Amino acid sequence: MNLRLSDPARHIARRFFRNRMARVALVLLVLLSVMAIAAPLLSPYPYDFQDLDLGPVPPRPGHWLGTDDLGRDLLTRLLYGGRVSLAVGIAATLVALGIGVSYGTLSGYAGGRTDNIMMRIVDALYALPFTVFVIILMVVFGRNILLLFVAIGAVEWLTMARIVRGQVLALKEQTYIRAARALGFSHLRIMIRHMIPNMIGPVIVYTTLTIPRVILLESFLSFLGLGVQPPMSSWGLLIRDGARAMESYPWLLIVPGTTLCLALVALNTIGDALRDAMDPRHTPR
Repeated sequence: MNLRLSDPARHIARRFFRNRMARVALVLLVLLSVMAIAAPLLSPYPYDFQDLDLGPVPPRPGHWLGTDDLGRDLLTRLLYGGRVSLAVGIAATLVALGIGVSYGTLSGYAGGRTDNIMMRIVDALYALPFTVFVIILMVVFGRNILLLFVAIGAVEWLTMARIVRGQVLALKEQTYIRAARALGFSHLRIMIRHMIPNMIGPVIVYTTLTIPRVILLESFLSFLGLGVQPPMSSWGLLIRDGARAMESYPWLLIVPGTTLCLALVALNTIGDALRDAMDPRHTPR
């Protein structure tokens, strides 16, 4: 099957790749992702290997990023931690995407009192301290990596729902939507076949901007000791461990902190570039 991009998609892709910073960010993100996936090939050590006799040593041959106080290779833990952080970012964002798109589409399409009630629920949830809510979920239900995906996704869908609702309100009065109703199409078919595909652009842009927020939230929870638990690692957990020993062993904080910053900057840059590429009024840099 020959898959070809439509003319609008090709135009958006051309505008995106004209952005020099977007190209650099995309290469950096792909590089980090490939290194995380290929962690067993790039490091000779298991992620939970300890050499207590070695202890913390600065970067040197054999341990190119040094080791921590338990003699664990930092490069190995950084690569495996990247797997967890990126997986949490993608999985939790997909959870938020599913809830937000479904909720926002239903609210906007229903309109009237139903829409008003559903949006007041969103407003009420916005008033809750999200981080505290996630912490409560982790404390009540246990520190499980799968629960972490769901817990973070469950508090990141609100803005997505508002964006989708606004798009649906603009779309449902279009002529082709009225024609679909006149032809007797079901409400579910109209929402799935006609509305969601026509608002995919803003949804994609906001999704790319949600992933770094989720990764940062996971890092914050791991920093507090409520996220990923040893012997597993994530970038947030490595930063927490490095912060405890930054005066004596600064590389334990500098390396994961720099890696997390690069990943977040790359993701935000890609999201901004996608937004600009989909805006015909914007001139690519």
